[in-house]
Amino acid sequence: MLLTVVVLLPVVVALGLLVLPGTARRLPLGAWVATSVVELVLVGWMWWRYDPADGIAFELRTTWIPTVDAGYHVGVDGLSLPLLALTNVLFLAAAVWSWREPNRPRSYAALFLFLQTTVLGTFAALDLILFFVFFDLSIVGMYFVIAGWGHGDRQRSALKFFLYTFLGSLALLVGFIGLFLGSPDRTFDMVRLTESPPLQDSPVAGSLVLLAIVVGLAVKTPTFPFHTWLPDAHTDAPAAGSAILAGVLLKLGTYGFARIAMPMLPGAWQRWAMVIVVLGVVSVVWGALVALAQTDAKRMIAYTSVNHMGYVLLGLGAAGLVAGTDPAARQVATSGAVVQMVSHGLITGALFLLTGYLWRRGGSYAFDRWGGLAGTAPRFSALFAVAAFGSLGLPGLSGFIAEFQIFTGALQAAPVATVVAVTGILVTAGLFLRAIRRLLAGAPAVPATGDVPETDDVRAHELAPVAGLLALSVLIGLVPGPLLDVVEPAAVTLVELVSR
Repeated sequence: MLLTVVVLLPVVVALGLLVLPGTARRLPLGAWVATSVVELVLVGWMWWRYDPADGIAFELRTTWIPTVDAGYHVGVDGLSLPLLALTNVLFLAAAVWSWREPNRPRSYAALFLFLQTTVLGTFAALDLILFFVFFDLSIVGMYFVIAGWGHGDRQRSALKFFLYTFLGSLALLVGFIGLFLGSPDRTFDMVRLTESPPLQDSPVAGSLVLLAIVVGLAVKTPTFPFHTWLPDAHTDAPAAGSAILAGVLLKLGTYGFARIAMPMLPGAWQRWAMVIVVLGVVSVVWGALVALAQTDAKRMIAYTSVNHMGYVLLGLGAAGLVAGTDPAARQVATSGAVVQMVSHGLITGALFLLTGYLWRRGGSYAFDRWGGLAGTAPRFSALFAVAAFGSLGLPGLSGFIAEFQIFTGALQAAPVATVVAVTGILVTAGLFLRAIRRLLAGAPAVPATGDVPETDDVRAHELAPVAGLLALSVLIGLVPGPLLDVVEPAAVTLVELVSR
């Protein structure tokens, strides 16, 4: 029951905000902050009480559509619990960052609270239909965030985001129906489908179902060549929307690979694991090179998400390369992929919130219109530098732990692909160092077309959420034990399931 409260509390508060007439401007944003704090406390309690040896915990199952054995089935394990915590941390950061949002704050807060429930529900779902419902509703929520509170050509970007990701979700639905039809029990229950994988004796059908699921999840991840919706959506979304989109919505795709594709189609995943690895490496290199060519800070950060999600695919794909590799290496790669999801959420969430500073002060993300911020905005500069070094995988930050595990685990299974992927780090380091030089060094330059005085440094409600996200990244980088204690047992179980 506790997990259901965690999932549904934000949408209940959102409905309360919408039915209360004439609420004060700060009340909705205060309710969003307070709800996110309560959510974080509840998930912290779940983390403290969770024993990794138990597997799935806080489980609740009730019948929903008995004719197809679909139900309200939720629970958490070492794969989903860190992502539930990440979700609530990022929504709290977005709520604090939005404290002075002047544009329809009641609808704004209610929409983000609705979005929070959809993401939490997706990570908690243990039924394919329930997963699909929450997955699709997250697309609707983000569409309205971009269309309603974005800038630039926001209507076009929102529509492009919706059409691309909705088309991907339809492919995902086809895959789910294939799993249902191929299962001996004719069920959508994810636990039962994992225990008795469907289509194990039908390699062609299993491969086609895997193809549908991979396409659906690859659009959301996003993976090359399904990433083209990403730059426009990020560029025109508000800062808080971009942080949520990159920080948690992209993880719905990579989480789906680990939760659905790998354990439910182990034979097909093994057969096509090298293709997954190649897709991951292409995304790593392509995302880094295209990011290097950008002249806009927000588009550059958006393309680095393609790069970083490629590392996750590399780790998960390596877990399926069973022949000639030992389970320990594949477990390390899988564990690194999960840690990378958390690390990317924290660091890229911080980077996108910081791009909101550029828009508020100057109305532009273009590198050539900014300069010398180290002198005029030292707090912004310090935060941006730490986030940039975290994104390029500097030791002492969470990105280093994640990438080190992925490369160590994947090297034995796919040595050539792993070596090629390492070059992505070099390109990422170059592009972030160039961004630091363009924004922070040189003569002061500010577009001066924003709605806040251009000489203003980050204020308290902007400083606190970014500093909090980066502090967590440093904490994981220095003391990764509490996170790995939860993730590693789940990675062991996942590798065992894939190896069947």
